[in-house]
Amino acid sequence: MEMRALVLEDYGTPPRVEVVECGPPGPGEVLVRIVASGVCHSDLHVVTGTLPLPVPIVLGHEASGVVVETGPGTRLQAGDHVVVTWIPACGACFWCRNGQPELCERANAGAVSGTRADGTSPLTWRGRPLFPFSWAGTLAEYAVVPEAAAIPVPAEMPWDAAALLGCAVQTGVGAAWRAPIQPGDTVLVVGLGGVGQNIVQGARLKGAGRIIAVDPVAAKRELARTLGATDVVDPEAADPLAAVLDLTDDRGVDVAFEAVGRADLLALAFNAARRGGTAVAVGVPAPNEDITLNAFAFPSQEKTLTGTWLGGSYPPRDIPRLVALWEAGHLQLEPLVSRRYVLEEAPAAFADLEAGRIVRGVVHCGDPR
Repeated sequence: MEMRALVLEDYGTPPRVEVVECGPPGPGEVLVRIVASGVCHSDLHVVTGTLPLPVPIVLGHEASGVVVETGPGTRLQAGDHVVVTWIPACGACFWCRNGQPELCERANAGAVSGTRADGTSPLTWRGRPLFPFSWAGTLAEYAVVPEAAAIPVPAEMPWDAAALLGCAVQTGVGAAWRAPIQPGDTVLVVGLGGVGQNIVQGARLKGAGRIIAVDPVAAKRELARTLGATDVVDPEAADPLAAVLDLTDDRGVDVAFEAVGRADLLALAFNAARRGGTAVAVGVPAPNEDITLNAFAFPSQEKTLTGTWLGGSYPPRDIPRLVALWEAGHLQLEPLVSRRYVLEEAPAAFADLEAGRIVRGVVHCGDPR
């Protein structure tokens, strides 16, 4: 069938809404009518070529929608409301068997290639294969995804709120849940985009006593206060490392998170961690970017530097947990949406994201009926 989708033809070119062909779901797959799709920095990294993936590509990897057709061997049914996410773990590889489904060999290979295991894609454009980003391609009217990437949610949940569970909320809250935050700890979050704001929420939910949030955009700092930050730092007004040390009696923080994907900011997070503290890389940098740190700090200060992929989340387990927290009023989702767009305005959403004007833009791709 024909549908509209946001297509990036090549790196460095502006994405455009194009009419493409979408095939039916195959075994273990479902066809989802996309209602709302978030715009993530990872999508922007593909546009700029920082994250080199096969092109042409349909952007988007977090969304909400309705199942309209199922392939053989699936349990979902037409009419089910779902969150579309990425890394649909296979459950059988070494990493899945060892409790690290976010590192699933099959799912991550599919996220990179944009194809099924047999090398095919459900999408075509101008007579050639079109690759869905991260095995999702949700900035479109429809998406064919593995059933494991479509997680049921309550029908009464707002589309915008549900969409953000697909990546930003999972990654941010999950990163905080997985980190060694103890009740009363002091936490630093560097970068207050969609992921960083949810690290703030996750740290609050885990009982952090103090949460220091760093970002140059005033509106993002104020949102972080709403979500649980106790202190905010403008890195353009003061040296952020000095500010963090001033706030912690020169000790540093217990756990520091970098949520942008820049080597210099990851170094800031590491340097801001106290002796015996932990720094966590959450943002996605360019694959060839290196970081320089003081090697003596590792043994002499017993610091830990670690990373997390999708916040260490397992969507079938963690999305229902996040929904329950939202239903109980403990997790805020609606304030994360800075602006809503229709599909034709999706290129403008990327411009707003790159300029720092939004935390999370949500593109309304189609009618939920």
